[in-house]
Amino acid sequence: MFSFSTKVRYSEADASLRLSYPSIINYFQDCSIFHSEDLGIGIRFLQEEHRVWLMNSWQIQILRFPQFGEVLNVNTWPYDFKSMFGYRNFTMTDRDGTDIVVANSVWVYADTDTGRPTRLMPEYAARYPLEPAYPMTYAPRKIELPADGIPAAPIPVTVSHIDSNNHVNNGQYVAMASALLPHADYKNLRVEYKKSARLGDTIYPLISTGEASCTVVLSAKDGAPFAIAEFRD
Repeated sequence: MFSFSTKVRYSEADASLRLSYPSIINYFQDCSIFHSEDLGIGIRFLQEEHRVWLMNSWQIQILRFPQFGEVLNVNTWPYDFKSMFGYRNFTMTDRDGTDIVVANSVWVYADTDTGRPTRLMPEYAARYPLEPAYPMTYAPRKIELPADGIPAAPIPVTVSHIDSNNHVNNGQYVAMASALLPHADYKNLRVEYKKSARLGDTIYPLISTGEASCTVVLSAKDGAPFAIAEFRD
């Protein structure tokens, strides 16, 4: 397991002084990157190898919202590799070591020259010690598209959305989706990433709200989704 300690900053909190949805994603994403960097197979290594880990899906369960000023440990470990897929759990724990946010994630190893998934070399996989999967109920990685929805204002992709892979960062999609929610009390979040939006693209949101859920589809102009975010009580 790889861990780092942090304190919830005001800039990471929402209007209720709780750690925001995109900040939760960012903590977990940063933790996985720090882990790979510590193992010597981080961002610059991957760039030299013309490889990248792309996020395929998130499943996040918020047992209790972290609060502004709270000291947290953020933890991650991989539990399986299959061909081009990597499977990684995350937890966020409080001072007492109690889990307050838990997550599953699926990643795809890809060739940056071809843009296609490629098999992870066994010698690279061997550098990640595997641990047992977190005991949670695992949801499917694919999210069913809602039958209908209400369109929201288009979002132009700007430089602030782009990461070192030259596409919209995983957390930015969650920031876009969460800004359109009717409330910020959902405790279950799933995200499926379909294709990468890039600088100059425009993202067209479609919002579908149920009694205890809200799904936000972030699509290209032709309706092809970039990402789908599902929030549930």
